[in-house]
Amino acid sequence: MGNLSYRQMLVLLPGLMLPAAATALGYDCLMEPHRTVEVKSAIDGRIEVINVERSDFVTAGQPLVVFESDVEKASVELARAKTEMKAEYNSSKVSHRFAVRKLGRFDGLAEEGVVAVQTKDEVETEAALARLQTVQAKENKLLAELELARAIAALDQHTVESPLTGVVVERFKSPGEYPEDSAILTLAQLDPLNVEVLLPASMFGSIKPGMKASVAPESPLDGSYQAEVKIVDRVVDASSGTFGVRLELPNPDNKLPGGLKCVVSFSDAPAKVSRAQPAVGSVELDYPGK
Repeated sequence: MGNLSYRQMLVLLPGLMLPAAATALGYDCLMEPHRTVEVKSAIDGRIEVINVERSDFVTAGQPLVVFESDVEKASVELARAKTEMKAEYNSSKVSHRFAVRKLGRFDGLAEEGVVAVQTKDEVETEAALARLQTVQAKENKLLAELELARAIAALDQHTVESPLTGVVVERFKSPGEYPEDSAILTLAQLDPLNVEVLLPASMFGSIKPGMKASVAPESPLDGSYQAEVKIVDRVVDASSGTFGVRLELPNPDNKLPGGLKCVVSFSDAPAKVSRAQPAVGSVELDYPGK
């Protein structure tokens, strides 16, 4: 078949008609990862540790790559120390309490005419300033906590976590390298698997999301598995007379690999393929002139 793509090989060449009885065998399909993600870093720096190798299984949130972060760690410790400092706040509270007591004594003396009004005004000002110092100390503590949160966030960026539960498909970098904007790892989610299939236009309208189908992987895997239709293309390809359908195949134990060819059968949607139109099927079926 030359260098045809798999999608092209799913469609029989014009003039090769699939007998209606052969449609019971199902339609060629391809089992693919549910999604594939390139893992990159949001920062520039040198890789310190990569915790996984190719083919390793990973879980969502698992640390994959750690960048050098000595400066960021020091910033976190400095910010944490500022949040734990209580001397400024405690001293402001003592000053405020003293100023309040002093003001209380001067209020009584002012009523008796013992002290001048100006002196009482000075004491009231001292009490107000002491109260503002307490407020300022609280605000400084809040700022210190915000600085700590920012420092921790900056440090967290030096650890790249897995965005999904799946398998490491490829590892491109090693410790000591500067990845810049290039990919470090490629991950693939294998649960569920996407099953891609091309169906003849005669089946358009009979395949709907939610329908069940049986998927049989190619050798050396045995057996068949239940999948559910998730996406049905709304446009038919005029050149091949086909439309695409995607099914989801549960794969909780990751036993089924992505990339395998398969055959899918729709028990709830009998094929309506005639000898007068191209059909989707196996390129290995016998046909006149093979």
